[in-house]
Amino acid sequence: MKVSLGIGIIFIVVCIIIGYQVFFSNTDTNNSDRAALPQEVGVRYISKTDQDSLYVKKGAKWEKMFIQGVNIGAGKPGAFPGELAITYDEYYRWFTYISDMNANTIRVYTTLRPQFYNALFDFNQAAEKEGKEPIYVIHGVWVNENDILSIEDAFGEDSKIMKDVIKSGQDIVDIMHGDSYLPVNKGYADGTYTTDISQYVIGWILGIEWDPSFVAGTNDNNADRNKYNGKFLYTVDASPFEAFLAEVGDKIIDYEMTKYNMQRPVALSNWVTTDPLEHPNEPYVNEDLVEVNVEHVKWNNNYKPGMFVSYHVYPYYPDSFSFQTDYITYKGPDGKLDPYLAYLEDLKTVHSMPIVISEFGIPASRGKAHENRVTGFNQGFIDEETQGEMLVHMINDIHIANLAGGISFSWQDEWFKRTWNNSDLDVIDSRPYWSNTQTNEQHFGLLAFDPGSSESITNVDGQVNDWANDSPFYEDDDKKLYVNSDEAYLYLRVDSSSYNFKNDTLLIPIDTIDEQGNQKFPEYDTTFSKSADFVLKIHGQDNSHLLVDAYYDNYYFRYAVLSDLIEKNEAFHSKNSGIFNPIRLALNKKMIVPPEKTVIPFTGYETGLLLYGISNPDRTEYNSLSDFYYEDGHLEIRIPWQLLNVMDPSKKVVIDDMHARGKISPLQVNGFNIGIEWIKDDSAKGAQDLTMKEYNWKQWDQPTYHERLKKSYYIVQQGFKELLDANKE
Repeated sequence: MKVSLGIGIIFIVVCIIIGYQVFFSNTDTNNSDRAALPQEVGVRYISKTDQDSLYVKKGAKWEKMFIQGVNIGAGKPGAFPGELAITYDEYYRWFTYISDMNANTIRVYTTLRPQFYNALFDFNQAAEKEGKEPIYVIHGVWVNENDILSIEDAFGEDSKIMKDVIKSGQDIVDIMHGDSYLPVNKGYADGTYTTDISQYVIGWILGIEWDPSFVAGTNDNNADRNKYNGKFLYTVDASPFEAFLAEVGDKIIDYEMTKYNMQRPVALSNWVTTDPLEHPNEPYVNEDLVEVNVEHVKWNNNYKPGMFVSYHVYPYYPDSFSFQTDYITYKGPDGKLDPYLAYLEDLKTVHSMPIVISEFGIPASRGKAHENRVTGFNQGFIDEETQGEMLVHMINDIHIANLAGGISFSWQDEWFKRTWNNSDLDVIDSRPYWSNTQTNEQHFGLLAFDPGSSESITNVDGQVNDWANDSPFYEDDDKKLYVNSDEAYLYLRVDSSSYNFKNDTLLIPIDTIDEQGNQKFPEYDTTFSKSADFVLKIHGQDNSHLLVDAYYDNYYFRYAVLSDLIEKNEAFHSKNSGIFNPIRLALNKKMIVPPEKTVIPFTGYETGLLLYGISNPDRTEYNSLSDFYYEDGHLEIRIPWQLLNVMDPSKKVVIDDMHARGKISPLQVNGFNIGIEWIKDDSAKGAQDLTMKEYNWKQWDQPTYHERLKKSYYIVQQGFKELLDANKE
């Protein structure tokens, strides 16, 4: 009896062990040894990689998934990202839009509040009950950029950066498993996390776009720390910075494995600036100064899901995309020049892991900050329709290059953002409270936030029903002028039956700041009752401009007075010179392109040139860049606040007298003085002492806004669908 009982117990134990192994094992195979690795006892993972692709466990099978998704930021109008103000309902609604767009993945950059994780879980549970695919998450672990700037060494000041990143990653592990509490800490996420979303998180991306000086500083200061041999990750022929990345990744993997018996693929963040490729025609030394090669980070057999590679790749930056000879002569399958695809295929040759382009994007903004000189895939001055077409082109390039997927930047517009070529023209603390269409970084999203609690106060479309409650600001026998404004624009409407839009020249002087400006417009010998800082000159569809008093020209002041990038003109230093300049934005400083040392001069473009078209998104003719439109005696115009040197419309703050102050500084004003005149014959003399009246607008503490899916959303929706269908074949 004792022998039989003992044998029976042994048999039961063996059955339990076999059953446990079967439950946690991989039951199917594919063409990659790495991807076919079974899950060992106690090791759970719902995603894994082979050399080219990422796989997701669905039921008992592994399915290859081409990642097509969007990045979600933490900001919305009226709040900085550190306030983490996005609500559960907003997230849930956005997930619905994203799923309907045929995206399968979202990426977040750092720890968010519980409402994100709760909304994601609830949305996915509801989707799966309806037989739909869930939305998967690739979760980021952020690095404090202020620490990077101040410490300049990943191992510096007692390894503060490393400790903080590891702690942040470990916190996120607990959060995604629904087992965390974070106390209130201003600028960071807080709350009680009880929702387990670990079944939907298919990977990590650790880090940010690495400053090359930070990488070089780490390598130079820590020559003897170029090796790491951890429990799961180790290095071969690594730099000290690569060893730092390996250690961070290993410690986070170890924490999740130890506490939750779970692993997931990890990527170490990278971008073109620090890639392992050579860029012989890159004009800026810093853009090809140092490499971060994640191929030097390897993993042991006990790390089952494997690694992947994450890159941010935009088509206009760095300048290699405009100058690198083998890129700019490369043609894609459509026969057109495609340096973006050339780069992706080049990148593919240096990696043995799947590559995810975790940021690619085009901003649908009025302002522009950089150009691709070959393709026109520019950083701004792109309309929403073209934005969508370019995004689809890039995700198709990613697919053609046999990469593992792409994640568009970004889901929502972000009013708090800044751009290098105009970041000194606004008030930093007020950015989230108004929409600056001149700042391209604010308008990468597929979801727009348009001013107005439920709809825009007006659209530039020649239809004036939306002005029904407005009284004329100025009127005389043959014309009426209406003025209005919101969080993005100053709006003007001119009514007249005698105005000839094609042939007449309309002048609208605008006085924004006292004790400066021009008292006349010499071209037509027009004089003003107030000194005008700006003149809006409308002359047909193709020759209409907003002009600025040369003394108040911030482009000239920044690049001729504060620096020597453009030629000085002493006449611009005098008040009431009678000179009005085109309004310009910079695109690049002087560049010398190696190896021929071709000189590319300092370049700017006229952003005050107005574009004719319809700005009403409900119209088929809609063009998001439209500035003015004329129809049936009604002329409508919208002027972005920053074109008028407004630094913060919510508090009526404009740029002060630059020459007197010696810098760009803020000044609060009461309102603007505005007038109107048109010249019916170019040889005619304009009005004398043209009447200008004061326009006042109400200040605000919180902006009004409403969500709108951009035209680009629907184009990407179709492009993603076609990719899904192609990958099913």
